[in-house]
Amino acid sequence: MTASASSRLSIEDWTERALALVMDEGVGAIKINRLCKELGVTKGSFYWHFADLDALLEAIAERWCAETRTLLGSLSALDDLPPLERIRAMALRLIDGPSFSVERALREWARSDAKVAAMIVESDQFVFELVQAALVDLGHTPEGARMRAGLLVYAGIGFAHGQNSLPQPTADDIEDLVAFLAGEAAR
Repeated sequence: MTASASSRLSIEDWTERALALVMDEGVGAIKINRLCKELGVTKGSFYWHFADLDALLEAIAERWCAETRTLLGSLSALDDLPPLERIRAMALRLIDGPSFSVERALREWARSDAKVAAMIVESDQFVFELVQAALVDLGHTPEGARMRAGLLVYAGIGFAHGQNSLPQPTADDIEDLVAFLAGEAAR
């Protein structure tokens, strides 16, 4: 994106490009000079919107948190599906290539940003509770559902971090994982 005299960059333009850099290269790639060059503007444009780099990082974190809350809200819509279909729909998100990059980048960023870390915790807990509820709806005991939900959530985190060194799961692998975790309902 290049800014022209007739179009000024907005905070959304800055955070969109910066968030893309975080996803591609990590938070360390965010540099004022680099962003200005990529966006075709001067540092004055940057400082018009942000006091400093930390203010941009805060804006990026706020944007990602808002987007994550929207995504989590959309997962709640799965409640209308039968339990096994809810689990399958959530599990199939594990093989979405861009999701791996986002997951890795944000978990790394969370190591140095409390706001991002809190959002990761909120997100993980929300997904865990959705999966656990679906497993209980399948007939598993709360304890059995808790264990299986943990396995699936941890598998998702592991898929994201092992992407470059381990085979990427396929849709068939996810189906097998769901079948394994759903198993026979506890009696």
